[in-house]
Amino acid sequence: MRIINIVLGCILLSGVFYSCDSYLDKEEELPMSFEKIWENRTYITQSLSNVWGYMTDPSNMVDSHPFIGASDEASATYNREYRNMNFGTWNPTSVPYNKWSQYYRGIREATIFMQYAPDAPAPNLTSAEREQWPVEARFARAYYYYQLMQMYGPVILLYDEILDFNQPIADLQRPRNTMDECVEWVTAELNACAELLPAKQPTQYYGKPTKGACKAIISELLLFYARPLFNGNLLYADLANPDGSLIFPGIATVDNNRWKYAADAAKEVIDMNLYDLYKVETYGKIDPLKSYQGVFLNLWNDEIIWGRYLNGYLARVHTTPRVAGGTAFGGVGPTQQQVDAYAMKNGRYPITGYFPDGRPVIDQASGYEEEDFFNFEHPIDGGGVKSTYKMYKDREPRFYATVLWSGCKVPYAGSSSIVNFGFNGNSGGGVSHDYPKPGYMTRKWTDPTLNTAAGQWGNITWPIFRYAEILLNYVEALNEYDPSHADILPYLNLVRERAGVPDIEDVYPEAVGNQKMMQELIRRERRVELAFENKRFFDTRTWMIAEEVDAGPMWGMNTSSAAPSSNATQTPAAFWDRTVFETRIFDKKHYLYPFGQSELDRNKLITQNYGW
Repeated sequence: MRIINIVLGCILLSGVFYSCDSYLDKEEELPMSFEKIWENRTYITQSLSNVWGYMTDPSNMVDSHPFIGASDEASATYNREYRNMNFGTWNPTSVPYNKWSQYYRGIREATIFMQYAPDAPAPNLTSAEREQWPVEARFARAYYYYQLMQMYGPVILLYDEILDFNQPIADLQRPRNTMDECVEWVTAELNACAELLPAKQPTQYYGKPTKGACKAIISELLLFYARPLFNGNLLYADLANPDGSLIFPGIATVDNNRWKYAADAAKEVIDMNLYDLYKVETYGKIDPLKSYQGVFLNLWNDEIIWGRYLNGYLARVHTTPRVAGGTAFGGVGPTQQQVDAYAMKNGRYPITGYFPDGRPVIDQASGYEEEDFFNFEHPIDGGGVKSTYKMYKDREPRFYATVLWSGCKVPYAGSSSIVNFGFNGNSGGGVSHDYPKPGYMTRKWTDPTLNTAAGQWGNITWPIFRYAEILLNYVEALNEYDPSHADILPYLNLVRERAGVPDIEDVYPEAVGNQKMMQELIRRERRVELAFENKRFFDTRTWMIAEEVDAGPMWGMNTSSAAPSSNATQTPAAFWDRTVFETRIFDKKHYLYPFGQSELDRNKLITQNYGW
């Protein structure tokens, strides 16, 4: 009992969150006894909050999450650890954003709470709280395991064990479980939670787990499990524990049934009939711009299955150009590859590939042009742009809701300034950071009603899982399992309809029944619909295309160009040339995180991931 006291008290009472590097580390004893915690309702609620305290802030795309800045969709200009990932300068002794110990601490705290809260002697703890709070902790534990599996693959399952640190260190060591065991156990845990959690939480508890949140995690987990990284991958076929047992048994053989399980999991969420795509109608028709914007600006709308209610500062300050004023220091923006990924308003994707010198291969039927300028009225900002590059003409609505390019009006209340991302421009280079290297900025999280110069950043509901993703999960899995399935077109077209682009069969009739072509179209749809939501990083890895798309030249506009007059608002003519802003490295070993060397030194039963 004393050991458990030490474990929980370390975090709950001292506030020292980083004193424990591994689940093998011992804790220091602190004053409050373990028994006292469960006698007081306030301490019990703090203990539950502490369980959730190990969750990473998904909106902090600079300091907490590497996933936006370390994928081909974006660049984050700041000198953070994701740059080591982009340039291949990381290794087991220096693992960027190493979440191993953080999530295991959360797992341990959740298990303790699950075991002791139901029978806690606190007199004012209701029966509903005794029943529901341990289930919430159980959900958090499963989610932390899933987060570890995304990064490391198979991990160490502790199940309901609370380790006794008085044991010799040799008795505390554990090998990795198999990938199959991890998937099966986490799925079973989430299914058990789904049976006990409410379908919807009361308004004051939005953000707490629900049945839908459980099923959404299962949907993504089983989809990733069906994809090539874990299904037919020869790289990991011989990876074994010290006793010779394979960590990825059967991985070399493609199991097509996994796609069916993934499709069924997504359909379970759909069939709950609790969620819908967020839509705004004008004169009886969907307004695609207001609809797509509204997903991220209207708190707790019906599209969000599970999210976090957060202060908008971290998401917005990094995606707000300097000219907007206040504390804005925007440096997160789309790559040219991401800009190229958006369709035209006729629904066709304009760029089908690239020549060796980086020039785009253009689909002439799309109507796309890249030469010269045209007079343009931005569909969101009105007449702030009088002339702009033809690259941005007639693009789909999600493009205008997501991409801020040089020459646009600052999309914030109280400003009529024009953004210049050129060198020495009002929001461009010439400073050590605080500018987007590709010459674009992400405006997806922007609330145009806020005056950022006055310090208004508002709040956001960051969508960890939303209904559009579930629809895309469903059609991807169906296309891989049964490309003739009748649900593929209607469910894919639900996402496209809300986005304001024609049905896929009207634009690409040749793709109907063509599994490979439909696969590419579904992946393109996923890339633009879920852009900058921490999804692309894992998509490129689980599809095993990261060696192709996350490596090599990253393109943007020529942000080193400067107007002769150094006009802070006038984008220089030379800016509009496709330019490499950095060259990235992605090797086969980068598909999974390495285990930190300190962890390998402590636990001799852990097998390092491939290539590290």
